[in-house]
Amino acid sequence: MASENIYRLISIDEYAVTPKYVQLTNSIVKAIEEKKIEKGYLLPSINDLSFELDISRDTAEKAYKHLKKLGVIGSVPGKGYFISNTDVKQPIKIFLLFNKLSTHKKIMYDAFVASLGEDAVIDFYIYNNDFSLFRKLLTNKRDDYTNYVIIPHFLEGGENAYEIINTIPKEKLLLFDQMLAGVEGKFAAVYEDFEKDIYNALEQAVQQLSRYQTIRIIFPDYTYHPKQILEGFYRFCNQYAFNYDVVADINSTAINEGEVYISLMENDLVTLIERIIETKLEVGKQVGVISYNETPLKKIILNGITTISTDFYAMGAKAAELIRNKSTEHFAAPFYLTLRESL
Repeated sequence: MASENIYRLISIDEYAVTPKYVQLTNSIVKAIEEKKIEKGYLLPSINDLSFELDISRDTAEKAYKHLKKLGVIGSVPGKGYFISNTDVKQPIKIFLLFNKLSTHKKIMYDAFVASLGEDAVIDFYIYNNDFSLFRKLLTNKRDDYTNYVIIPHFLEGGENAYEIINTIPKEKLLLFDQMLAGVEGKFAAVYEDFEKDIYNALEQAVQQLSRYQTIRIIFPDYTYHPKQILEGFYRFCNQYAFNYDVVADINSTAINEGEVYISLMENDLVTLIERIIETKLEVGKQVGVISYNETPLKKIILNGITTISTDFYAMGAKAAELIRNKSTEHFAAPFYLTLRESL
């Protein structure tokens, strides 16, 4: 086999978030598994690999170091790198598709990867809530994955996303973060129950909320957040006789005494805090603040911001567990209220 044939076996996907050195490693391991590379096969030099694949020298060197750590390749001074072991197996190969990589999605990702361990291969893609890119990535996907892990959140145009997802063998599918109506068959899921979660969290805070007259949720018209959040919000306010309002744009909304604000987005939270400071209203007494998603800073800002939050680490770890156990369980993620001075 001529050494230049290796380049036909290496796939670098510019759409993937997976680091290029990992993609390079996975391509070589895949070629070994498919017996397209034999033991003793002489690999290109780091400089040649870098030039032919148009990648940095550091990326090529990092891939070879990773392959060496896995026991796949060896090296001889003056001769270069060669395949030293063809007894390699990567039983778990995952197509991972996130809508975005926020702080909280990164927690999910890190927990997922750590819980799977080093023997899992993950091709990671982000579609930025764009349905057309979501469709393109799934339509052009390879068919050799053992699992497809998908977060389905869209700003617009995702009404028929279930049709694309239904083309995936259900024993390989795990829906992550959100369930999606129309997806058929027995598949795994680790999800947030958005309507139930906000209802239960607000119910736990009903004593603190009773000091205020109106609850306002900041829910922009152009958002990927599911409408089930509003349904749970409406149900709670009607059940406990609170005045309520949905705020589409916090920038143009007057802040009044006796109101509680629920912020879903970090940018809206920053704007809300700025607006409250301008009014000189006292947070936790004259106006209340509740934020979605726990972060370390929220323990400190305004003497502590009350949060309602999913256990994102538990979600990532549970998804990995379902994949390892080849389970089709549906797991609703834990959701917590953390009361602080802002309420």
